Amino acid sequence: MAAAANESEEQAPGECFSAPCSMHEVDPAYVGLPDGAGRPDDNLKRWRKIERERLLASRMTLNQQTRAQYEEKIAAKLHDAIGDPRDLTVSVYWPFKGEPDLRVWMGQVLARGGRAALPVVVGKAQPLVFRLWARGEPLERGVWNIPVPSKGAPVEPDIVIAPVVGFDRAGFRLGYGGGFYDRTLAVLAKRPRIVGVGYAQAAIATIYPQPHDIPMDVVVTEAGVMLPER
Repeated sequence: MAAAANESEEQAPGECFSAPCSMHEVDPAYVGLPDGAGRPDDNLKRWRKIERERLLASRMTLNQQTRAQYEEKIAAKLHDAIGDPRDLTVSVYWPFKGEPDLRVWMGQVLARGGRAALPVVVGKAQPLVFRLWARGEPLERGVWNIPVPSKGAPVEPDIVIAPVVGFDRAGFRLGYGGGFYDRTLAVLAKRPRIVGVGYAQAAIATIYPQPHDIPMDVVVTEAGVMLPER
């Protein structure tokens, strides 16, 4: 799975989209994009890069107090979104660049009888590997210095919690540009339930999805639980 702090009242599920505030959010011609989904050409890549940088910069403006408040709301809504985790393997993530910190929530999943896994980057342009992990088990520094399990057994999760940089009404995810999640989900033997997590202002009109982009099943923010429009 974000933007500047939003201190307004909680919105109803599915209503967490603010009006576009910049021309690049509403006009594909801003970077020469066609009026619909086209091939992933240089213009689209450039547009996604610009949008990614804007959303990341905005996310980093959240102060610690606001972030903690949002994380608490997100954790509560995640319980509602996934239901009983007993006997399920839930892939979470280690927080990076201002992402919602779900480590306490991950402990709650374990306490309720679920299993937790963390994603591991094993190589450029390769699918992620998910490894089981519980608090107190050894971690090592992975790509971008993100802690990853050093020993955990590889698993295929039942639920994947995917952090978003941005997301759109159709449930498509804008990530960091490496394509790891889409590449991984495409090769799993059984498709897990994909739950996007981010802040409400990470919502944008569209990411201009391409054939390889895999939509999320639900998106959870501090403002509510969004079921994608299909």
